[in-house]
Amino acid sequence: MTGRPAPSVLPPSLRPWLGLVAVLAALVVGALGVLYSGHSEPGTVDRWIIAPTADSVGPPWRHVALALDFLGEPAGSAMLIVAGVVGCLLLRRPRAAVLVVVGVGTTVGATTLIKHLVGRTIHGPGNLSYPSGHTAFATALALMAALFATDRLGLGRTAGTSLVLAAGLAAGAAMGWAEVALGAHYATDVLGGWCTALAVVPATAWLVDRIADRMADAGRRERR
Repeated sequence: MTGRPAPSVLPPSLRPWLGLVAVLAALVVGALGVLYSGHSEPGTVDRWIIAPTADSVGPPWRHVALALDFLGEPAGSAMLIVAGVVGCLLLRRPRAAVLVVVGVGTTVGATTLIKHLVGRTIHGPGNLSYPSGHTAFATALALMAALFATDRLGLGRTAGTSLVLAAGLAAGAAMGWAEVALGAHYATDVLGGWCTALAVVPATAWLVDRIADRMADAGRRERR
């Protein structure tokens, strides 16, 4: 007797659309990286947005921005990751728990690598800004939560894809606003971080499914 196959963290019906989104997002990350490589000043797109400063963003919005920013710092992000892993395990979704850890790690690793490759800075040398790691982190968590919800709710291709993209957009916009409001990033840094998560998370989820499926197949063959 064999057990029921574990649910995929990347629903098969969503793979074509999210795969296309991932490719387009990667192209945007690359294009912006080339455009702003080595720069330390805001670009044309950044100037379209009036970036708030510490003086122009007062209570209560500054407190909101600081709270969101904290969630992307080591202590805040660790709390969210632990909560996500525990939630997945309590709901008996170990594969989703693995995706939370691997997905966040891969996304943060990608943003760190791109920052050093691009070399864009803000507020002086050493403060690498492109892409925004905070925005990428928040977007990645939202994407993974939406993928999990899509599976749990049994959503189809259109509804599931819409939910995933809407969740990623909402989380990325909220964290991106906070980073720009606090003067920590340019608007294009935020866009780069958002697109980094859109490129990395679907690919990571697909890889987690592939490895988990192969391990399950190998286990079934050994039991025969």
